[in-house]
Amino acid sequence: MDVLKNKIKKQDTWEIFKKRWQLHVFMLLPVIYILIFAYYPMFGVQIAFKDFMPAEGIWGSQWVGFKHFEIFFKSYQFGRVITNTLRISLYSLVVGFPLPIVFALLLNTIRNMRFKKIVQTITYIPHFISVVVLVGILVQVLNPVTGLYGSIYRLFNGAGYPKNIMASPAAFTHLYVWSGIWQQLGWSSIIYVAALSNVDQELYEAAEIDGASRWKRVLHIDLPSILPTIAILLILRAGSIMSVGFEKVYLMQNNLNLMQSEVISTYVYKVGMAAGGGNFSYASAIGLFNSIINCTLLVFVNAVSRKLSDENISLW
Repeated sequence: MDVLKNKIKKQDTWEIFKKRWQLHVFMLLPVIYILIFAYYPMFGVQIAFKDFMPAEGIWGSQWVGFKHFEIFFKSYQFGRVITNTLRISLYSLVVGFPLPIVFALLLNTIRNMRFKKIVQTITYIPHFISVVVLVGILVQVLNPVTGLYGSIYRLFNGAGYPKNIMASPAAFTHLYVWSGIWQQLGWSSIIYVAALSNVDQELYEAAEIDGASRWKRVLHIDLPSILPTIAILLILRAGSIMSVGFEKVYLMQNNLNLMQSEVISTYVYKVGMAAGGGNFSYASAIGLFNSIINCTLLVFVNAVSRKLSDENISLW
């Protein structure tokens, strides 16, 4: 009986495939792209377990097992880069994740469509500023000698120059997170604004008739309507807690704030690719460790979400 059911199911699948073969043809390009640029490079992960020598190739290099992982775990840099990465990432998550939700809820309460579009446009624009330009703006504005920060300081304090904020280890995390929020706040709220636009207007009308205030309408209509979206995005965000963007951190780094700014991505670059580095196996081991932690966190948070609610990402 089970064999017959499976046979019927396979026939139905084949019939659906034949009827919609054009859609499957459209899928070929993205599938090929993923296979070439996402799965094929995994072949090189094995150099994390070898003393890789470019002249000998991947297969010819000596197998050393977990040697590079042990070196990283015993390194004085291990605690520093893990702590810095988690601090920046969790700070960004705690502050940067809820703010776009709040911003989208506030935008949804605006009834003047002209004003609403102006606000959206102004908050979307910073997203299109490149990371290099953004860091350049920070450096120029916070320059203690020629920047706006230094000019305002001298305006109120007379002669002298203020402390160089860009060289302060304690200020690095705050600058990184809040400049990112300024750049991405409007853009990150788009998906929530789109979800709120699908809310049935009759719910608002019924709530107004029942005497619900604007705050209660937000609390009991708007927020529950975007909770599934929030849950999915939070799960995806949890899967990248150990990943802090390389470009911005590297551009903001200097010798004075390095103690607080060295994260996994910049450390991997320095030991693997920067001048004087070239230790590809060691860098690959660190990167693989980072990916395993991210994958574990993603599966864990997804499982918790499945237990607590119906919102989760189907992994299998």
